[in-house]
Amino acid sequence: MDGLLLWLRYDAWTLRRLLVYGVCAAGVLLLGGLLSYLSSRTGALALGPLALLSVLSLSLILLLRHHALVATLIVALHLYADWYLGLHLLAPLLACVFLWLLRHRGQGWRRPRACWLWLAFLLITIYPCWRGGLLMVYDAASFYPSDILGAFLMFWLGSVIVYDRRSLQTLFSLLTLLAVLLAVHLFIQAYTGIVLFQSSRVDTFLSSVDVAYYQLMDSSTHRVGSFFIDPNWAGAYFALSFFLPAGLFVRSSTLWQRGLSLLAMLVLLAALVLTYSTGAWVAFFVGMLIFLLLVGDTRLLLVLLCLVFVLALTLTLLMPAQLQLQLQHATANNELSLRIAAWQTALRVIQAYPLTGVGLGHQAYLLHAEPYRVPAQFVQLSHPHNSYLEWAAMGGIPVLLLFLLLLLWTHFSAWRNWRLADRSLRPLLGAGIAATVTLSVNSVSINGWTHFALAFFGWLILGAVNQYRVDTP
Repeated sequence: MDGLLLWLRYDAWTLRRLLVYGVCAAGVLLLGGLLSYLSSRTGALALGPLALLSVLSLSLILLLRHHALVATLIVALHLYADWYLGLHLLAPLLACVFLWLLRHRGQGWRRPRACWLWLAFLLITIYPCWRGGLLMVYDAASFYPSDILGAFLMFWLGSVIVYDRRSLQTLFSLLTLLAVLLAVHLFIQAYTGIVLFQSSRVDTFLSSVDVAYYQLMDSSTHRVGSFFIDPNWAGAYFALSFFLPAGLFVRSSTLWQRGLSLLAMLVLLAALVLTYSTGAWVAFFVGMLIFLLLVGDTRLLLVLLCLVFVLALTLTLLMPAQLQLQLQHATANNELSLRIAAWQTALRVIQAYPLTGVGLGHQAYLLHAEPYRVPAQFVQLSHPHNSYLEWAAMGGIPVLLLFLLLLLWTHFSAWRNWRLADRSLRPLLGAGIAATVTLSVNSVSINGWTHFALAFFGWLILGAVNQYRVDTP
């Protein structure tokens, strides 16, 4: 009788597991077919089979319990499919499925830190998103799924899949690999003019933009942005990603690991140069200062200072012309004056709509901000080029205050983890904090934390350094 009960219990567990996998397999086929169809509608006809293969590979990796790899592929799919191809909802849906599967295995559904703040943020932004989404379906499918709900899902996902030192190191290694691949993609675009896996939707958009928009003044050099499209967004991504291999370099115990980390740092710096983003460089230097302060070891600090000097010297020798163009671009008068004018316009919009904003949407801001545009802003802008002013102008001052409280609380929690961690773990936690601080500083000059793709990267890293058991070996 005991054997029969044991067999029935085991058989029920097996059937339940097969049912879950069967549902997942059916969902994968439907999702792959949908992705193939939407890829063909966006003009990327050759990506249909590739999309189906990618989703099937993602499911196989998930079944093999490589959670950090699944999270990395989710943010990669969000960048390419949701942002670049304009599919919008693929990555948030995958993140929900992933968290549900982790719960099925007894690993998910742990409440993330600052859960009450997240709940308040999810609720208070519903009305501004609804109001902004009425004017454009694109905004309705982007702001809440990516910047708000998607941000919460990625923060939660980062805090679940990182539970010890090894899992944090694995996640940073995979995110570094993704950043290096995107840097190589940017090199190909910069030196050959070819954009791999190009979309006709983006070609149509770029054809409507003035050809000189991404061209440096008094030169024939064009700024490039890879799948981020805009070079400023690409610069923000490479600036924050630099600190992940920097943390791995300090944490590595073998010569070949440090060599690979050093090579990744050099590649990401070179990609940052080719974006010619002044705001990204300013944020990078602030992030570097934070990282040096959080290394946690005087000897390692001296090593890093020498390493920074070597990287700067190598970059100067390899890319002198590009660095000279960057300096000219940074000192151009129209760059700073237009930014300040955009901020002044946003402040006037905030003064006119202090509590509710104009609605979380680019079209809503484009229409409602026009009566308040200052003369120095000589072009119409769909956002104020400042994430914090964007939250206030589009969502209202209460939304901005809640976002700032959420951002400060999660960074304080990460810093508290850093204080409690041992010396070997501190460089990794410091690298994650430096990366998100870099994005926070960069968000003063661009829409960093409010960008649909950048927010996914930032909140995943911030969730990872808010993990629960920092002292687990």
